[in-house]
Amino acid sequence: MGLAEAIFLGVLQGLTEFLPVSSSGHLVLAQTFMGVKMPGVTFEVIVHAGTLLSIIWVFWRDLYNLVSGITKSAHQQKLFLLLILGTVPAGLLGLLLGPFFKSIFERPLVVGFMLLITGFIVWLINGLGKNPGNLTLREMGWKDAIIIGIFQGMAIIPGISRSGSTIFGTLLRDLNREAAVRFSFLLALPAIAGANVLELAEWLKAGGWPQDTPVYLVGALFAFASGVLAIRTFIKLLSAGKFHYFSYYCWLAGAFTIIYLLNNVYR
Repeated sequence: MGLAEAIFLGVLQGLTEFLPVSSSGHLVLAQTFMGVKMPGVTFEVIVHAGTLLSIIWVFWRDLYNLVSGITKSAHQQKLFLLLILGTVPAGLLGLLLGPFFKSIFERPLVVGFMLLITGFIVWLINGLGKNPGNLTLREMGWKDAIIIGIFQGMAIIPGISRSGSTIFGTLLRDLNREAAVRFSFLLALPAIAGANVLELAEWLKAGGWPQDTPVYLVGALFAFASGVLAIRTFIKLLSAGKFHYFSYYCWLAGAFTIIYLLNNVYR
């Protein structure tokens, strides 16, 4: 793998992981239209570690409060349990329907239609975000966590955005904007970490570090930096009521994918 390709894939992963446009969907599109292929499980492990660090970097204070208060604070204990509950639906969906969802990576036409759905979800977020609810993290209940987790589970489908789905779920459950953002991104940590553990198991079977590891680390660095930028942009545009920009992008990308494939591949 060349340095330029590692940087491109790192930036692609970092931006699309957190902006509401679907990272898995964009990987499929990159493979379909640009011939880009992920170089292997080692690169996936290292780059996902970079995106994981970007959440820790932005939300370090929340994580510090959670870890330091888990044995002292009833609120932090409750938040920890809510995050576990919110993680369960995606885990179950992944175990039960994982092979089906993976098969969609070979069906870019399906991804095109899923991007149209993501655009619709993001459009609804823009409206909900202008008049968010009043529920805080302290007032969240177990039903809220499970329902939000189900929305996160939907994002296993390539083309459906994880960040968009979870923010939509939090706003539907009447969380205020600050609580919606915090819970959505904290919920991403176990999801991304869980995926990384599975990739790590494959990496160990594959035999460890390849020769291109320094190049992979550069890709991870760019994934981290672009991930931090994406998270902060996400929060800023949600607060400013300008989330509809992402819906336009998803509709355009989805429509282009569908029209191109129907005219050039499925004729």
